[in-house]
This record gives sequence, structure tokens and C-alpha cells, in this order.
Amino acid sequence: MLLHTHIHLRRRMLRVTESKLPVRSTWRISYFPTCLVTCDLTRSSVFRYAKMSSQTMENMKSNIECSEELPLSSSYEMAMEALSSLITRQKRGDRSSVGGKYGKLDRMLMYLKILGLEEKIAGLKIIHVAGTKGKGSTCTFCEAILRECGFRTGLFISPHLIDVRERIRLDGLDISEEKFLVHFWDCWNQLKEKVTNDLPMPPLFQFLTILAFKIFTWEEVDVAIIEVGLGGTNDSTNVIKEPVVCGIASLGMDHTETLGDTLGKIASHKAGIFKFQVLLNWADFFPLLLKHQIPAFTVPQLSEAMDVLQQKARELEVPLEVAAPLDHKQLKGLKLGLSGDHQFINAGLAVSLCKCWLQSTGNWEKLLKNANQEDDMMEAFLRGVSAARLSGRAQIVYDTPLKSYNVSEVTESSFGDLIFYLDGAHSPESMDACARWFSNAVKGTRNSPSSSFVKVENRVNGYIHQKKENTEESNKISKQILLFNCMEVRDPHILLPQLVRTCAASGTHFSKALFVPSISTYNKVTSGNSIIPSDLSVRDLSWQFNLQRIWEKIIHNKETNKGFFAKIFSNAYIAGMVVVIEPDPFDVVVDESSKMDKFYPSNLPPYKFLYEDGSSSNPANKSLSFSAVMLSLPLTIRWLRDCVKENPSLRLQVLVTGSLHLVGDVLKLLRSHGFSLDPGLAILNIPYIEEGKGNVVFVGEQLS
Repeated sequence: MLLHTHIHLRRRMLRVTESKLPVRSTWRISYFPTCLVTCDLTRSSVFRYAKMSSQTMENMKSNIECSEELPLSSSYEMAMEALSSLITRQKRGDRSSVGGKYGKLDRMLMYLKILGLEEKIAGLKIIHVAGTKGKGSTCTFCEAILRECGFRTGLFISPHLIDVRERIRLDGLDISEEKFLVHFWDCWNQLKEKVTNDLPMPPLFQFLTILAFKIFTWEEVDVAIIEVGLGGTNDSTNVIKEPVVCGIASLGMDHTETLGDTLGKIASHKAGIFKFQVLLNWADFFPLLLKHQIPAFTVPQLSEAMDVLQQKARELEVPLEVAAPLDHKQLKGLKLGLSGDHQFINAGLAVSLCKCWLQSTGNWEKLLKNANQEDDMMEAFLRGVSAARLSGRAQIVYDTPLKSYNVSEVTESSFGDLIFYLDGAHSPESMDACARWFSNAVKGTRNSPSSSFVKVENRVNGYIHQKKENTEESNKISKQILLFNCMEVRDPHILLPQLVRTCAASGTHFSKALFVPSISTYNKVTSGNSIIPSDLSVRDLSWQFNLQRIWEKIIHNKETNKGFFAKIFSNAYIAGMVVVIEPDPFDVVVDESSKMDKFYPSNLPPYKFLYEDGSSSNPANKSLSFSAVMLSLPLTIRWLRDCVKENPSLRLQVLVTGSLHLVGDVLKLLRSHGFSLDPGLAILNIPYIEEGKGNVVFVGEQLS
């Protein structure tokens, strides 16, 4: 049953009055602006005023269908199910099964036309950024800088870690569920009505790109910072015809199955976002062609990549400049909001892009009126690069297990320290940067027996302001643990040795490595409130066994000891099952008969496994003492907590890397164990943050 509604605009408040509703019905309402926050999507159809857009309510023809009895959270889960139906590949590397007769960019233009967004996108003042690594960080720096300069910002990045709304930010905050749902169902319904065999529904990333454009145009952002999804030339974001400025972050070998197997081929795809614009000007009745150059910036690149970028720029007559990395001195004692030495490169690119954007839009001189023009960076730029936040990239999370165990009668000193170092590195170059960051971070902890913490006093614009607070000295023994997984399209033969070499060069050595399957899957979109599956015992662990075999080869230097190892029979520690090693300890075979429907602590490695010195082990001990394959991630987190509970003198520093999916799953699990998550920031809500360690999170505050 459909319900007719009437919209009245009084005292800048939108009300939807409704006629009789049956017990169960579906109601259809005329589209309302996203600036209105929904009080309820059930019987009460009254919407609170949040921030009225200057756009009028005319021609709001689109419809949104909602189940009358569904609360907002259920409606959001329905949206996630709808998004999941747009995934066209079961895993990365599979060929997309999108039908129809049109190419990707042709389809994008048709979708935009259906939604009436073509001309509106042309009105956005866009910064468009491509790259192999660092493009998300660069975009995040750009957003923070321009927000600190006083502009209304829109940011579109990918992927998300916990909730899909992380991909779309307004003024530095993830878009609210209410606004997301309004725009989501409007786009969904309009496109569904136009679906044909030739023009099917857009795949997931295309739909989210369209949704971001719609939100940014409706919210009338001053600047839209758009991160390229994959490549550049054929990326869905490349329907942007006239950005204000383009940027190229660091290039490397990734997505070679799509972009090519050489750095030059990859650079050619990335340079596809360069634009050459020609304007027609009528003066004195004579047409005159005027060239409108759209500038571009790149970070320093390897010569093979730089040559291609410069060649493409010359062909399109695009002024291409190399952005210099920031120098510590330019920060005037402040620290970058994103940790790692490589972030100085990304921040340097962001500063160049923002300066160019300000100059091209006529805002540069306004901002410099009261600024010291001799300074390399204005105060707003400094605030921006220090305030930038991006979860899952060089992020440190302190886990406090007290509340998870509901043990109120013991003190924090009854437990060891469990610290997670999160970085979604998944390419050789990013793994090298991750290893250097991790080594520096744990080295700082080792050299500082007195951990200095900072208590949160307040938040300004969603970010954290700090006040130093002293803590007691800690003489705990630190052990570095690797928690790793990667997609099968990655090459662990390159990633793992790169990680070990770089860490070892800085004096950091992993005591143990744990290989675990991710919870999230490539073919399903979940929300931050989605229930974590309880039965994960059916997961295929063959890939994790392969990762363990590679790791053991690295640690044991198998190539020089193969003859000796081939004579050994032993058991490895595998959570919930027995691994029979026969005859080669690196050819791991799962004894299927020993699989258990339920897992118990007795099936896990003993607690001493983590903090025993593995360097003294020998293959003759009949165990793979440097690594373990864990049955599930929830079990692994619980086990790590048990380990520090059993040994109060232990500090476990766990590097979580290899996959952004894995990093997101860990963050979600930490939040689900009684910890709160700031829905605006999409990072863990924290009572304490350690000074000088970048994006650091200390969890343990129980939900009220």
C-alpha cells in the first residue's frame, strides 16, 4: 500500500503529514534534503531541522520507500544488503561480470544524467588524486588543510575499514546514517527505474562514486577532494571533466593484472586524470579559442614513472610540477597527524595541491592578508597537516582487557600490555614504509621506560586536544608479534621478506607470527553494527598455511637446511586443529579428521608460546616455534588478551598488516568488546592518547 504525503515548510522545519497507516505498510515520501535529520522512520514522520540548504524544494520528484515498521538501523542494514548485490566479483582478480553494451565511463555518464548530476558536478571545485600508495593520505591531508582554512569540505576515499560511510566525509566527519540513507535510496530508486539489459545497475564502486557526487553537490561543499579508485584513465571518478588541480601520489607495482606489469604502464594509467581544457570565448562576434590549463603535481617518482608522467603532461599541455616533501622544520614543532616518514611526502603533495586550489579559486590572497607571507606555510596549513586522521594507516591502539573480562576487583597492573599497530600495507613499497614506521614506534617504547600518556580534555571539530599526564614507570618485557593476512592476488614471497628485512635493519625482530583469515569477505558490504559471525570454523585455511610455510622458510633459512628438515616429523601449533608435517615441515597438511566443531582454549597454543624466545628453537624440537595458524580472528584477539592476563610483566606489540580488510576487522572486534566508536571519526573513542606517536588510540572505556 502506498501512502500519499504532503510536505509543508514552516519556520524552516520540514514536516510530513500522513493519512491513516495500516499496521504494516510501505510509505512513499517526496524527497527531502539531506540537511534534515530524521527523528524516526516509523510512524512519527517529523524531521528535525539540522542545517537547511539554500536549495529550494522544487521539482523533488524522486521517491524513497521505507518499511513503516523498520527502525533506522534496520533500514541501514537493508541498504548494506542492497549494496552487496552490486558486487560483481567474488574476489579481487576476478573479471567483472557487468553486462550491457556500454563501457564503464559511458555508463557513468548515463547514470549521472539519470540523476541530473552532469551540470552539478561541473560546479564542484575538485582536487583529483591518483597514485599507488599515499593517495588516501594525501586526500586526507588536503581535506584537513582546507577545512582549517575555513572551507566546507567533501572527501571521497576508499576502501572503508568498518563502515561504508567512512568513504564519504563532510567537514571531516563521516556522513551520518540519516543523510546517507536519504541519498542512498534516492539514487537507488531512480537508477532501478531506468535499468535495462543494456544499462544494468552500476557496480559497487561506481554506485558509491555517484552517491558521493550527489551528496557533495547537494551539500554545496566548497571543495570536493576525490581519490581515484583504481588506475586513472578508466576509473569511475574520471568523469570529472574540469578539476581545479590534479595530483599523483607515489607509484609502485600494484594491481598489475589490470594496469600492466611495468611501472611505465601503471604511470600511463595514473596520468589519465590529467585534463586539457579548451574554452570558446566570443568577443566582438569573433570566436577565439582559449586554452585553460589544469595544473598537476606529483611527488618525486622513479625515473621510469616520471618519464611517462612528463610525456603525458607535455602531450596535453598540462603544467606538471614536482611537489617537494615537507621538512620537519616547516612544522614549527608540530607533528603530522598521520605517522611515518613517508607521510612527509604525502603532506608535501597535499600542501602544493591546496596552495594551487586556493590560488585558482581566488582565495589565496584573502588568506594571506593577516598571515606572514615569509613563512613557508600558513598557520591554517600547519593546523591541517597536524589534525589529519585516517584509520588503519600507522595507527596505534592500546587495548585494556579489564572491562572485557568484567574483572573490577583487580588493577591494571594485574595485566600485561597489549598494543596493536595497525597499517593496511599490501604492496612492497607500502610494506617497507610500514616496517620503518613500526620499528621506529616500538623503538620509541623500548627507549622510554616511562610511558607518557595524554588525557583527552575536549574535542574541537571532532578531533582531539590533549593535556599531558604522568604515568608510572613500566619495566615490562616487550615482544613484537606479527598478525598477518593478505589477498591471494598479492605476492607474500615479496611482502613478507620485505617486512622482515626492513624491520631487521632497524633492529626489530618478530618473536612470533600469527596467520589468520579475515572476517570480512570481498563479496559482502557490512556496517559497523553488523553482527560478527559466531561460527568461523568452516573457513578454508590453506592460504594461511601457505603464508606460514613462507614465513618459516624466511626464519629458518630453509634453502640451506632442506635435507635436514626433510627427515623431521613434527606438529605445529594450529588453533583448533592438528597440523601434520610430513615429510617437509614447510609442506603443511591439515588432518581433516582432527577438525573440531567447537574450539576451546586447550586447542590453542600455550601462553608461553608467545613470550618464549624462539631464537633458541631448533627443527629437532619437532615444532614450528616461530609461527602459528589461528582458526579465527575473534579467537586470536581473545587469546592475545589471555596471554597478557597470564603474564603481567609482558608487553605484546602486535603489528597488524598485509590487508586493510584485516585491519578493519581488528578495529571492529576491539570496538565490539565493550568499547565505543565515534561515528563521526570512524576511529575508536578513547580516554587516553600517547603523545608523539601519531594516530594513537587507547581503548577500554566501557559503554554506558
